[in-house]
Amino acid sequence: MTRPFRFGVVAPLMTDVPTWRDRVRRIADSGYSTLLVADFPLTQPAPGPMLATAAALTDLRVGTWVYASPLRPPWQTAWEAHSLSLLTEGRFEMGIGTGRPGIEDELRDKGLPVLPPSGRLAEVRKTVEALRDLDGPDLHTPVAMAVLGPKARALAAEIADIVTFALGDQSRSEVERLARDFRATGDQELALAVPVVGDTVARHMAPPDTDPAALRAVDALAMLPDDPAAAVEEIQRRREELGFSYFIVGADVAERLAPVVAELAGR
Repeated sequence: MTRPFRFGVVAPLMTDVPTWRDRVRRIADSGYSTLLVADFPLTQPAPGPMLATAAALTDLRVGTWVYASPLRPPWQTAWEAHSLSLLTEGRFEMGIGTGRPGIEDELRDKGLPVLPPSGRLAEVRKTVEALRDLDGPDLHTPVAMAVLGPKARALAAEIADIVTFALGDQSRSEVERLARDFRATGDQELALAVPVVGDTVARHMAPPDTDPAALRAVDALAMLPDDPAAAVEEIQRRREELGFSYFIVGADVAERLAPVVAELAGR
């Protein structure tokens, strides 16, 4: 199945609120489908209020990229996700994962239990189960899972609607294997987070030591070329060869890639 292209933007609040609201409107006007926010406690406003604000300002879909399962009890994450889905009239997507590298220290600082990876993955399952119970038969909140290991991929094949791989500097061939193996077991929408465009790194999407030259050297899929025509060609190749149809970029390059979105979105 060939899915139509769509594009999302991770848009943290790095400025004053009016400037952020203006950016949200420009993202909507540029043809992007989804505005996303990360789950960074105390460094950003909570995801729920930010996404509700963006949904009220525009007709964009909104979503978390992604909730960290250890930061809240499953019922609380599910309740917030269901509430957002209800209040946006179905425009919310719940992205969820087991937490970024180093989250164990953050959990200890907050006095939260530090579960092993298997326990954190079990919390993801509980969250999605609770969300499905809250949604009932008349609402289906799409679930996006960020995965890498075999157990996470197996769970995503079972319960997710959208799947992204938690990538770093993996080569194209490594990602091709992941995508091929996953597509053999499910028909979920495959999403690709692209934190680097040209030499611009979205620091809220990638480690601070991310080196664009090193990514280019291994033909990593965590980056796109700066030239719009080359980006169009590369995005089409990634759908044709690997199955990725949903591309997520950082807010700082959203306007630069607007011609790409205008050409490909919905096709």
